[in-house]
This record gives sequence, structure tokens and C-alpha cells, in this order.
Amino acid sequence: MSASENQSMLRKLGRSGPLVHPIGFGAWALGGQWGNQDDGESVRALHKALDLGVNLIDTAAVYGDGRSERVIARALAERSEKPILATKTPPVAGPWPPTPWCDASERYPEKYLIENVEERLRTLNVERIDLLQLHTWTRAWNRDPKPLEVLAKLKKQGKIGLIGICTPEQDQNSVIGPMRLGLVDVVQVIFNLFDQEAAAGLLPEAARHQAGVIVRVPLDEGSLSGKYHSSHKFPEGDFRARYFEGDRLTRTLTRIDAIKADLAEANLGPEWTLPRVAIRYAMDQHGVTAVIPGMRNIAQAIDNTSVANLPQLPEELTKKLRRHNWLRGVWYGGK
Repeated sequence: MSASENQSMLRKLGRSGPLVHPIGFGAWALGGQWGNQDDGESVRALHKALDLGVNLIDTAAVYGDGRSERVIARALAERSEKPILATKTPPVAGPWPPTPWCDASERYPEKYLIENVEERLRTLNVERIDLLQLHTWTRAWNRDPKPLEVLAKLKKQGKIGLIGICTPEQDQNSVIGPMRLGLVDVVQVIFNLFDQEAAAGLLPEAARHQAGVIVRVPLDEGSLSGKYHSSHKFPEGDFRARYFEGDRLTRTLTRIDAIKADLAEANLGPEWTLPRVAIRYAMDQHGVTAVIPGMRNIAQAIDNTSVANLPQLPEELTKKLRRHNWLRGVWYGGK
């Protein structure tokens, strides 16, 4: 792809943010929580994605206790260009997700936030974090969002560029309040063929208030890659073993078969694989700035990034795929 073609597909990350490629690099797996991960392979995947025009990398402090951030710093030390780095600060120890009784100043105290941001700067080996996101939130904190005030101070000091919140799975709409008040520049949300709830209110509100939207989990923790089968076994310690425990994977696969049937009927062509359709479906939603599928090797970097070069899904198919919205509760809670 030429430089001009790549430039034409860039999207503005919020009202005052930079232009980003619509496909970002999701770096959770680089921390080793999705089974064994070779750091050298991670670096090669990062290089390939950047070579293909990706300029947004999303990671977090808790991804391998800083391992993902360290790998990213290693890769970027070998390059001249500086992509947009987004990372996340977790709350101090306590319930996850936070309960309605959690106090914002106890879970995100000012001293802790300042020190954690400094740690993120050192680990990533940068002077400024382009996007610092609080890794979770609760609606209870909207009454007195002191942590966001602390981040606003750090923003004025030049420590961070943009302020964000990563939505809690059980109540993604809890971030609408801070977004309306202009306290956050970017929200990171879950949206995929199974979890389309953000389209009801969150995405329209983000568009209305010009907040950037980064979509995570576009492949439903890998199920929409189409690679899993009913007897699939995840490695010990792999996050997905918990996410798909019990009969969850079997039920998921039944629904994936229904999606595949819709795609077969649409007859889009061989380039439209299930994961590409899933990523493009999220990318096409009004209000979405970028989608961050995980990329743990070169092949995934190539395939996921290629979605940006495909046309929008046909309107008829897009409407049909809405039927796969699945009200399954929050699986992290053990349902």
C-alpha cells in the first residue's frame, strides 16, 4: 500500500487526538497470558504490523506484569518512527470489576496513579504516554471522578497525551457520564458479533461528544477466528481456559456455525474469512476509531491488518449479522 493510500484510511482518535490506522496492535498475548509466547516472535509481529501501516499499539501494565510493555519497548528501539502507544494503569488490589461500594480514591489514589504512570514511562522507555487508560471503572465513581482529575494534571504536565477508560465488561455504559463531561478523550470498549450492546448507546454518545473509540475483543477471545473445535484444550494458565470453561465453548461454536451459514449464503468471496468479517464488522460501526485484534505472530499481523484494505461489508449482510448479538451475561463472573 502506498503512503497516500495508508494516509487516506486514517481516523482521528478523539477530538484532539492523532490520526490512527483503523487496525491497531492488540498486545495482550505478548505478556504470556494466552499460552507460551516467544518474545522474539512478538517483536517480529510488531515489526510486520508497523511495516504494514499500523501506528497504534495497545498494551497494559498487567499484561505479564509489564512484559508486554517491555517487548514493545524493545521492538520500538529498533525503529525510527514513533507509533502511538496506549497502555493501562490498573486499580490497586481489590474486587475486579470494582463493586458499587469501591471508593475511587482508594482504588486509584493520587500518589499511586502518579507513581504508576512514571513506571509505565520507564517500562515503555518513553517521555510521554500517548494514551493512558484506567484499566477498569464503575458507575459509582461518576459522582466524584477524582482519578480522572489526577490524569488531567498529568496531561497538563506532558506525562500523557490523552486520557482514556477501558470499560468494565459488566457495565460498559458506565463510561458515558465521564465522556459527556469531557473528562475522557478515548474509551476502549468491547464490541464483536456476539457483544453488540455498545451500539445501543455508547457508540452514538462517543460520536456525539467526539470521543475516540478503540474496540477490543473483536474476535471474542479467539472464538471468531474459527480455529477452535469442541475438543479444543487451552494451555495451563491460558486466560481462554477460564473464559471458555464448562460448556461455553460448545455453545459458542454452535453460534459460530450460524454465522458461517450467513457468510456462505452471502457468497462474498474467498478473501472474506470469518475473522476478517468479524473485524470488519466492528470497524464499520459508526463512532469506532480503531479495532485492536491480538497479534502474536507475523501471520496474524498480516491477516488482521489486511482487513483495512477490504471494502465495507454489504449493508444487507451487516443488518443480517446483527441477529448474532448474544445476551450471555458476564462470563468472567462464572456464568
